[in-house]
Amino acid sequence: MNVLVVFYSLYGHVSALAQAAAEGVDQVPGAVAVLRRVPETLPPEVIGKMGAAEAQKALSVVPVCAVDELAQADAILFGTPTRFGNMCGQMRQFLDATGGLWATGALVGKPGGVFCSTATQHGGQETTLMSFIHTLLHHGMVVVGLPYTFAGQSRVDEMTGGSPYGATTIAGPDGGRMPSENELEAARFQGRHLATIAAKLKG
Repeated sequence: MNVLVVFYSLYGHVSALAQAAAEGVDQVPGAVAVLRRVPETLPPEVIGKMGAAEAQKALSVVPVCAVDELAQADAILFGTPTRFGNMCGQMRQFLDATGGLWATGALVGKPGGVFCSTATQHGGQETTLMSFIHTLLHHGMVVVGLPYTFAGQSRVDEMTGGSPYGATTIAGPDGGRMPSENELEAARFQGRHLATIAAKLKG
């Protein structure tokens, strides 16, 4: 059973969550996580000016996702940074190319979920997840979030991401904060939860 983890990451925060989610998937017997990134739309010179060249070089080892891979997967987990309370443009452009899959109902009944990263605690994590979920529903997917059985999302002893809509992390205004262990565990939990539900649906 293949669980596709498709993400966009500029500085590595979403990539770290994606790796953790893949670890969670692999903990489910018979499930295999497949990491993919969406195509970059920014030219190299812009990425360089944004100070993301090194991070992008490290991420280049992850293959770029082909749209048809979505149809072949048993479940899909998407990861995106937040842009003004919505998914990033790179992810939006990738999803806008899935009209052919929509037309044939290729994703109907597949479990899917979303995780994201914002700069601040109130930077649009929930709006990003919820607005992203609209696309999954249009494809007829079965939405899988992060249930409260993951107790870490109720913590108040530290600043942490996480919501019932999906795992999240807080990067900090300068991008200097990487996901905490609690946030990584949330992503592992969501990956494991998604793969478990996918196994049940596959029967």
